[in-house]
Amino acid sequence: MAAASKEAAVGLASVETSMKNAALLGMAKTLEANIKTIIKANQKDVKSAEKNKLSPALVDRLRLDEKRIKAMAESLRVVAGLPDPVGQKISTIKRPNGLVIEKVRVPIGVIFIIYESRPNVTSDCVGLCLKSGNAVVLRGGSEAINSNIAIYDILKESCKTAGLPEAAIALIKDTDRKAIEILLAQKQYIDLVMPRGGEELINFVSEKSHVPVIKHYKGVCHTYVDEEADLNMAEKICFNAKVQRPGVCNAMETMLVHKDIAARFLPSMIKRFREAGVEIRACEKTRSVISAIGGPALGKKEIKAATEEDWYAEYLDLILSVKIMESPDEAIAHVRKYGSAHSDAIVTENKQTADYFLKRVDSACAYVNASTRFTDGGQFGMGAEIGISTERLHARGPMGLEELTTYKYVIYGNGQVRE
Repeated sequence: MAAASKEAAVGLASVETSMKNAALLGMAKTLEANIKTIIKANQKDVKSAEKNKLSPALVDRLRLDEKRIKAMAESLRVVAGLPDPVGQKISTIKRPNGLVIEKVRVPIGVIFIIYESRPNVTSDCVGLCLKSGNAVVLRGGSEAINSNIAIYDILKESCKTAGLPEAAIALIKDTDRKAIEILLAQKQYIDLVMPRGGEELINFVSEKSHVPVIKHYKGVCHTYVDEEADLNMAEKICFNAKVQRPGVCNAMETMLVHKDIAARFLPSMIKRFREAGVEIRACEKTRSVISAIGGPALGKKEIKAATEEDWYAEYLDLILSVKIMESPDEAIAHVRKYGSAHSDAIVTENKQTADYFLKRVDSACAYVNASTRFTDGGQFGMGAEIGISTERLHARGPMGLEELTTYKYVIYGNGQVRE
């Protein structure tokens, strides 16, 4: 499979943009024509997940309905409409000796993507990789195997119909982890590995891979509510960041609140979270504030004490850690110590404080007065993403078309030789 993908990547690198776009538009149309087939396969996975007592948030990540499948198709259409990065000139240097040196975008080659739960990742990755001229090998989680196979079979047929190399997209249908180990050793065929999933998966791939890895690491995302925050805005942002879709990597896991506004902000905020079914785990200062002001309904006994492990936790569920901060500096130190360099936000009306936060929080995505839920390729105008890189090299944040390319230098001369 890896060898065939490498061969396909060679041909795909020179395919015309119009042909790639036609393939993506065909895939979008075929997805919509097969909604019932996909939902039927997905229902098998959802029933299995519920039987195995996966959390409601994780089941939600897994579930597909007509709206979500149409969104997958629309994502392919958006990617088809984006500029093709392959062949783009990044820069041109003209040397005194007459040489013209161009820095040009080229595909990475073969990309191996390992992911869990969300079957929409299958179509997102196929669309982005094909448009950027890369062959892709996919390995989804066992919990979504029926959904992934159904989507892949539909996309593969469209790829063939469009005249693209059949091996340009491949799916490992074996759920045994040994299959991953075999492919991680194929450095002569695979150029990049992108694991998307839990900490165990990321560590496993990083330890076993002979191929360069870009990590879609866990999302321990924070929102810091500053002393000069608009509290109505802060409540809206924090609620969205935690509750709108808690089982995804850009959901808020820890809320930090400045001490000077804690008594005004926390009671109504915590009450709203509790009404939405959110379990709160808080520092002692937070528990005392809530107990003193919130009354019996929000008494200290009703709020769990946070442990050291909670500050590191990616819950992917309706659970939230809350801590009171003495200053922006303490909030920044907390984010740097416990965060995963994914997405972190500050809510404040003070531009100087906001700029201070942005310069010192070294996350792939840093927000001012907005929900961390926007860390997403579609929301960033990329159509989709193959993952959100928390690495520092090559790519950071949502990885779209440009992030799926590297570059080479193309040099034009007219007989120059080096003296």
